Amino acid sequence: MTEILPPTPLQEGMFFHSRFDHDGVDVYLVQVALDLTGPLEPARLRAAAEALLARHANLRCGFRQRRDGDVVQVVADDVTLPWTETEPAEGDWDRLLAADRAVRFDPAKPPLLRFLLARIGPRRHRLLLTHHHILLDGWSMPLLVRELLALYDGTPLPPVRPYRDFLTWLGRRDTVAAVAAWRAALSDVDGPTLLAPPDAAHGRVLPEQTRAELPAGTGARLAARARALGVPVNTAVQAAWAIVLGRLTGRDDVLFGQTVAGRPADLPGAETMIGLFINTVPVRVRVGVAEPLGGLLRRLCEEWAALLDHQHLGLAEIRRGGELFDTLVVFENQPLEPGAETPGELRLTGVTGRDATNYPVQLVVVPGERMRFRLAYRPDLFGAAWARRLLDGLVRVLTAIADDPARLVGALDVFDVREEPPGEGVPTSLVRAFEDQVARTPSAVAVVSGGSELSYAALDTAANRLAHRLIEAGAGPDQVVGIALPRTADLVVALLAVLKSGAAYLPLDPGYPAERLAFLVADAAPVAILATPDTRAALPADAPVLLPADRAYPDGPVGRDPHPAQPAYVIYTSGSTGRPKG
Repeated sequence: MTEILPPTPLQEGMFFHSRFDHDGVDVYLVQVALDLTGPLEPARLRAAAEALLARHANLRCGFRQRRDGDVVQVVADDVTLPWTETEPAEGDWDRLLAADRAVRFDPAKPPLLRFLLARIGPRRHRLLLTHHHILLDGWSMPLLVRELLALYDGTPLPPVRPYRDFLTWLGRRDTVAAVAAWRAALSDVDGPTLLAPPDAAHGRVLPEQTRAELPAGTGARLAARARALGVPVNTAVQAAWAIVLGRLTGRDDVLFGQTVAGRPADLPGAETMIGLFINTVPVRVRVGVAEPLGGLLRRLCEEWAALLDHQHLGLAEIRRGGELFDTLVVFENQPLEPGAETPGELRLTGVTGRDATNYPVQLVVVPGERMRFRLAYRPDLFGAAWARRLLDGLVRVLTAIADDPARLVGALDVFDVREEPPGEGVPTSLVRAFEDQVARTPSAVAVVSGGSELSYAALDTAANRLAHRLIEAGAGPDQVVGIALPRTADLVVALLAVLKSGAAYLPLDPGYPAERLAFLVADAAPVAILATPDTRAALPADAPVLLPADRAYPDGPVGRDPHPAQPAYVIYTSGSTGRPKG
């Protein structure tokens, strides 16, 4: 009789992703290449792989959608293992990998894994194991490889703890309590934390990767600091990632996804079971600028611990409409490493792998004495220099946690604005781009307002004069200048002048209620506000207002070229669900 099993929440999500993106690249296709050294009998290895399928029923599953919309996994009694043998020419391996990756799995047709054995030299073979992520998580891969090699060598294996036992355990969880816990944890979230454009998730592009690791000694200091604070090292990574995301997005209430292991401590033998146990859940971090790093870690650990019993709930049920985040953090706790013990004379001497997710940015953390990081990012959305700078910022924050947990979050220099992106030339800015255009076409019309026009040269001169005045008033990098001007050519001059001074501009609509304008001025603390006599009346009496000048200022360049990493403007949310945030 055919066995029908329910899917896990993540399996159901992967199934729908495969259905939605059936024509493009499947980001959930995983390739793992194993370098095997020693005498190898291909027929015997193939028999061992077939024995794996016979041993684990969930490796023979296909996924289908019933007429009522429910997704199920159907266990086939018998399947034919896809097995290919080849002897590629030197340098042809990458082509083989690309060709294999282009072949999608049909979720309804098991098995959702295949093998390719390549002879690459005397006593040297490379075994490519390709599977859909819906079958296996990262923890399962070392278990699977050890079983494969044991079956090849004829070593007896213990009885299988079937995957359906985990599905039974999952079905007994208290969903009502879990929903209530997540609703309470996320009830006042005022928006998602996104690095990419909102519609970017619909694209399917294989990621590029960049890597980093903590400097020598920093990992040990970080571990010691975490012990002293009474928190896991993982909490330090969560906090550091949240701080980096907060600086990138301008949010003080940050959300990102985290993959949790999902192997329950109260299910005996769960750590030796093969299948997909992981789940993706949100991590929420409120980043207070006046909070010490150590205090942030303790608070985050307490908030995370309160949700530990509810991490089985599916992301669709947690978020109930709308995206919460577009970055994912994965802690790789059992990587498959070369040199692992294998029976007999056949040795595992190398491991390479490639996987991906539907998230535009994924951070993989590999614990150890030298904690390592792998950042996967969509190259159609982000550049290599951006990714490198992001990882550098993460390392900088973790180093600060290790060295000075009393330091305030707001005092951290997450990104070094003096750094130029390596290998990408000198970054440009709006000011530099504008001045280049002035040099090319000084007489061309730049601004039309009513019946008047400004050429590029005239606009540049007017903006330079105002920029000199703003600098005299204290404007510069990381400062804010308010703009309360009507929509005329003077508004364009003012915006450009603020950027030339190195400051960020803050739009102040004179039509706003007096209370809102007072809040914005008090919260942003501009060093100056550009206004007219008419708009001045709408601003707080003590606001640092600059009215039209009564004397001339120099019209030459101000000599400042703002770095792209410095703030350019401040925009406030509507405040319809609470206090406006800049």
